[in-house]
Amino acid sequence: MERVQTRIGWIQVLILLAGLVTAIIHLYLNFLGGFDVMFTLNGLGYLGLLGLLFLPIAFLRPFRPVVRWVTMGYALLTIVLWFVLNGRTDVYGYTAKLAEVVLIVLLFLDKEGK
Repeated sequence: MERVQTRIGWIQVLILLAGLVTAIIHLYLNFLGGFDVMFTLNGLGYLGLLGLLFLPIAFLRPFRPVVRWVTMGYALLTIVLWFVLNGRTDVYGYTAKLAEVVLIVLLFLDKEGK
């Protein structure tokens, strides 16, 4: 079995942090106002995409550039839907959107994922 080592630099650490912040916020919002399927799926989606990007699994390596673009699109879609659906206008909403913008920029700048 081939051993895969994922290279982690400062930009990858920041990608992980930004992705985890937005995932945790979306999952945490379920505890504030009751269970919401959209928040749950959004948070789990971010965790899944981060796993696809960073887990050291050999067969995922060729797909990482595509997963980077999918993650950027996912974050952009989340931001757009937040505005369209008149999302929460509290500190959690703004913090999640900031983390998502940072995530998009970092994924775009990430040269390791290419």
